[in-house]
Amino acid sequence: MKPITVIFFSIFLILVFPSLAGAQPLPGIDLNINPTDNPGEVVDSVKILVLLTLLALAPAFLLMVTSFTRIIVVLSLLRSALGIPQSPPNQVLVALAIFLTLFIMTPVMNQINEQALKPYLDNKMSQEEFFKTAAKPLRSFMLKQTREQDLALFVNLSKMEQPRNRDEVPLTVVVPAYVISELKTAFQMGFLLYVPFLVIDMVVASTLMSMGMFMLPPVMIALPFKLLLFVMVDGWYLVIKSLVESFG
Repeated sequence: MKPITVIFFSIFLILVFPSLAGAQPLPGIDLNINPTDNPGEVVDSVKILVLLTLLALAPAFLLMVTSFTRIIVVLSLLRSALGIPQSPPNQVLVALAIFLTLFIMTPVMNQINEQALKPYLDNKMSQEEFFKTAAKPLRSFMLKQTREQDLALFVNLSKMEQPRNRDEVPLTVVVPAYVISELKTAFQMGFLLYVPFLVIDMVVASTLMSMGMFMLPPVMIALPFKLLLFVMVDGWYLVIKSLVESFG
């Protein structure tokens, strides 16, 4: 039995059968909210509440306002183009997309940290100012990747007054425009990825038909050639390089 398995099994026995460890039953946990006259404690409590709220919304933020959407869609289309829908597994693709997102969004996160988060934690900025200041780097990043046509669509649909410049466009308009722009870009990149593998499928299918091998699935023969082509051109390097540079 592996050591890690032994450790988890021992912890399970201790929690379920405390007498085996010679310990008393686990004490109860109680959460009380008491009034206070110290404003600092109220501020700390509000900060914790804001942090928990942000953590709860973190998956939505990751999907909607970062580079995650484009990356995960392109990687999924690449996997489909190769003809191996189960490899790499979803966990690997999502983990790779998350780390690439962190790599791409690092300059934006540094700006948010320096301009908004640190002043807010030092009580130099109100909560409202914090959200407004933190939204500026994200807005700039999203607007840089958003097409004018998509942005104009949601400005018109919102029936708001025409903004004088991009900085006056609210996030409720910027975010959906950014998302559909990202989807369009991702599908364009996915189409370019499909073309060479589609050529291989057509060549293999034509060859098998000319040889009279109608019962042999072309996918079975084409897959090794597609993998060979992808490895020979260092496909992962090219795809990741193109994805990262597309946000430049």
